[in-house]
Amino acid sequence: MENSPKTSVLFNANCPVCNFEIQHYAQYAVANDLPIRFDDLNSGARDQWGLDADTAARRLYVLHEGRLTSGIPAFLVLWAQMPRYRLLARVVGLPGIRQVASAAYDYVLAPVIYRWHLRRLRQQTARVPH
Repeated sequence: MENSPKTSVLFNANCPVCNFEIQHYAQYAVANDLPIRFDDLNSGARDQWGLDADTAARRLYVLHEGRLTSGIPAFLVLWAQMPRYRLLARVVGLPGIRQVASAAYDYVLAPVIYRWHLRRLRQQTARVPH
């Protein structure tokens, strides 16, 4: 596609934490006319990513110029595309800081948010009359 964005973000809009953060980035991207697309994993857009719903819900995914990243590397790619966040991307990407941030995301933040996601799904299922 001629006018397709060079950067796409897959996130969970049903997750209050994820949605709050990504909507902030989406508003910034629109206000600054940045070529970034934001896809909700709970929509048909996820099909284009080739990820099942469970895998997609476990972490942030960014596709930039044909390269798929997830977790902190995905945040670094996303932040690098937004002038306001480029310094943050450089700092978090520094040796040592990147490893600590990745460990915190991979072993603490993402698993906690994912378990919260699963609990919300179970609660929604329990509320549905059979």
